[in-house]
Amino acid sequence: MAGRILIADDVTTNRIILKVKLSSACYDVLQAESGADALALARREKPDLILLDLMMSGMNGIEVCRRLKACSATDDIPVIIITAVHDEQLKLRALRAGADDFLTKPVSEALLLARVRNLLRTRDTNDELRLHDGTEPRMTEQELGFAEPMAGFARPCNIVLVARSEEIARQWQQGLKGRIAGEIRIVPRSAALTVTDSDPAPDIFVLEGGTGTADDGIYLISELRSRAHTRHAAIIVILPAPDPGRESHEPWAATALDLGACDILSNGFGAEELALRLERQIARKHRADQLRETLRNGLRLAVTDPLTGLHNRRYAMARLARIARQAHDTDSPFALMLLDLDRFKMVNDIHGHSAGDAVLREVACRLRQGIRRVDLLARIGGEEFLVVMPDTDLGTARKTAERLRRRIVEQPVRIPADGQELFVSLSIGVALGGGREHDLSVTEVMEQADRALYAAKSDGRNQVNIGRSAA
Repeated sequence: MAGRILIADDVTTNRIILKVKLSSACYDVLQAESGADALALARREKPDLILLDLMMSGMNGIEVCRRLKACSATDDIPVIIITAVHDEQLKLRALRAGADDFLTKPVSEALLLARVRNLLRTRDTNDELRLHDGTEPRMTEQELGFAEPMAGFARPCNIVLVARSEEIARQWQQGLKGRIAGEIRIVPRSAALTVTDSDPAPDIFVLEGGTGTADDGIYLISELRSRAHTRHAAIIVILPAPDPGRESHEPWAATALDLGACDILSNGFGAEELALRLERQIARKHRADQLRETLRNGLRLAVTDPLTGLHNRRYAMARLARIARQAHDTDSPFALMLLDLDRFKMVNDIHGHSAGDAVLREVACRLRQGIRRVDLLARIGGEEFLVVMPDTDLGTARKTAERLRRRIVEQPVRIPADGQELFVSLSIGVALGGGREHDLSVTEVMEQADRALYAAKSDGRNQVNIGRSAA
């Protein structure tokens, strides 16, 4: 199924009509005949989206929506309120209660399904970001460990207004003054795609569309979604006010939603309605931004040694394989070094593990400062490090290894906890790979470097040993 949708309406015929429309699009449909039933079903079944009738006996749709949004188990479920009553104040109440949209009957099937697809796609995207690390579905931000930083992550929003005329954009801007915190810029339609990486990344575009002209905004939605700097921005589209004498804008609106618009409203709206819709999109955008940042941090942690900040073995082996392939393709050598701290166990045994950690951090820092930017440095074991130097011959590798050895042994490491200074040393095994002269697999190069390291240890430690094929 494409998703599970709960329909709440106390009129059986209304529920059946909606169910037929949704089932034909392969949605799994649940039904509730009252507000209380809708709340119970939502908490038990966790639907992907809820369609609420406004007027239900016992509890109206707005109150149901308010209770859904007040419950942590259901607050992230998108809600659309549908009614036969066209009332601006009711619409505002519904939006304040947390509804994602307020649709007035009769609603075309194309527009309804487009809105459903749009909201489900947004929710699925956030779920994918949230669950990329394999945690359970619908886990809360508290369980995932980033609920509290959310408040600190919030920032003033950057809104871009794009209208057919500056006068219209000025009216929107004036209506939002004092209602939305952040920068509200007016950008001509011709310049909307020239937002560059040097500008603040827009959070939201408010775009006038559906004008019936060749340049009515459809292409702009597609372009904004295709560009890295604006791909994640929310897009609210303003349609011309309904005109009984003209063709309906609903097909255009459905297309806009499928292309990536986040919300649609018709001209003639009040400033409060626009502000409420903007606030909802801002909150959703900032949450998605924080989820993406959390994911990026998680990916960094997956390939980073937390103690030293160096790359870990997982990253190092993948990067080494790429370096080896490039060396083979370009017929150029690369150098591989295995570096191991001498008698490091004694540091832990005599001075404690906190002192050992301080030594590892300082050694990592000195090694990083002693290699080129293009070189790979990783911690691949307890006290063992790996250095890979692309496009490097034996002479350069030997000099670099000696320089690294001296950087460690010639200056003591100061232990922050008690201020004492410890002298440490390391042994280094060097091997060459790549090129016609050293056409070895990565495993063979690693084995040669490992044997050279063992020989350096056996010969007295604190020295550099060159692998047999590199000598």
